[in-house]
Amino acid sequence: MNHEALIQLRRKFHQIPEIGFEEYKTQALILDTVGTLNQERLTVTKWRTGVIVKVDGKSPYTIAYRADMDGLPVQEETNLPYRSLHEGAMHACGHDLHMTIALGMLDYFSENEPPTSLLFVFQPAEEGPGGAKPMLESGVLDKWKPEEMYALHIDPNLPVGTISTKAGLLFANTSELFIDFKGKGGHAAYPHTANDMVVAAAHFVTQLQSIVSRNVDPLDSAVVTIGVINGGTKQNVIASGARVEGTIRTLSMVAMKKVKQRIEALVKGIEVGFSCEATIDYGSNYCEVNNDTALTQAFIDFSEDQPGIQFVHAKEAMTGEDFGYFLKAYPGLMFWLGVDSSFGLHDARLNPHEEAIGIAVKHMCSFFNQKQEG
Repeated sequence: MNHEALIQLRRKFHQIPEIGFEEYKTQALILDTVGTLNQERLTVTKWRTGVIVKVDGKSPYTIAYRADMDGLPVQEETNLPYRSLHEGAMHACGHDLHMTIALGMLDYFSENEPPTSLLFVFQPAEEGPGGAKPMLESGVLDKWKPEEMYALHIDPNLPVGTISTKAGLLFANTSELFIDFKGKGGHAAYPHTANDMVVAAAHFVTQLQSIVSRNVDPLDSAVVTIGVINGGTKQNVIASGARVEGTIRTLSMVAMKKVKQRIEALVKGIEVGFSCEATIDYGSNYCEVNNDTALTQAFIDFSEDQPGIQFVHAKEAMTGEDFGYFLKAYPGLMFWLGVDSSFGLHDARLNPHEEAIGIAVKHMCSFFNQKQEG
């Protein structure tokens, strides 16, 4: 695919964002695109709303490349001519670029036999509830048994032409957090007859701020964020229920365990102090992204030597990514791709520079072309 074809494909994906495990149009577009390619060395498999494409190479040694597929429940605010056609959904994390880059690579290798076999994994539900872990548990990849696995993620903060990664820990452990408080409602004029769950939730959120500052090792790192509070129905009615929704991010499993223990202890205190009941749901949990040291160094050495590529050594980030589950099963790495957007990931105004697509396709095709077995 030439540059213009890649841009148009990305824009088609951008117009049809779908939530995790509902990527039916997205899957169909991937399959339609793969269907236009030279089929001589391709094997196509579907898994739920995902797609897996095997490319036979000169060697049976198999290297996998993963692209995530789903969008976010975000109302787009870009006013682009190719903005989302799906109300309340947007590719606000760049997965439209991720899929397009993978298909650009696939197009190239359908015509040019790679030195090793390649496995392109189009994975659903990265944003939630998580597609990597159930895909691994399903055994769908077992017949190919990749020896290595790679993926990228766009970075709006880096200039186009920049690639960034590091060996070891790159992204954090993450956990969703949902807590429901249930008490007794009543009339605002008679507060003594009710148990106000707005007050209970507010006290909990305030107490939550002490966990990172007083319970986590200061040489470790953790973030606890409450992004949503819902409670009550009317200004003069004492709320019988309240719900808080948030996220936990840590750089170690020790810190994750400690944070959850403290959350549970604080919730028990709220139950006693406000005569209410509370339930905790940790939702989706993603393990850290740990890049293989040897493979990452080889990728860095290659990237630093490529014309038109500016390599930057990354730092750990509190970003969550279920690609970490793949890296527990197969050695490999994830890297950042610069797309130079004024607005960040998950922002309704995210607008990546599309020139990054062709740069990534060329870079990864060159990288895989020089890979040898082992």
